[in-house]
Amino acid sequence: MSDNTQSLTETIVRAMQDKKASRIVSLDLGSLDGTICDTFVICNAESTTQVAAIAGGIEEATIKELGEKPWRVQGLDNALWVAMDYGDVMVHIFQTEMRDFYRLEELWADAPATEYASED
Repeated sequence: MSDNTQSLTETIVRAMQDKKASRIVSLDLGSLDGTICDTFVICNAESTTQVAAIAGGIEEATIKELGEKPWRVQGLDNALWVAMDYGDVMVHIFQTEMRDFYRLEELWADAPATEYASED
């Protein structure tokens, strides 16, 4: 993982923690064939309002701390699953029921995972 990817991942995780995200995990996809990015950072929240707040917090933190804006953000219209594309890092913010349904981590079960404490 490059220094830039590491810094971006750490900033995203802190922003998630600041907005009380649950079950924060990063998946290191860099060693797997056919991946679209190096890292997934995944979390969930109990409400669509919180999902949107987490996305806003991440965007604010990455701009302020690193000067990085997401290339693309999808899903804010219903805030059930927001995907934020930072190039080498993809962020997935789920409403809890959607995360439990899609089980994204299981699709990438071969990727080394890092779990982070939630700031409850």
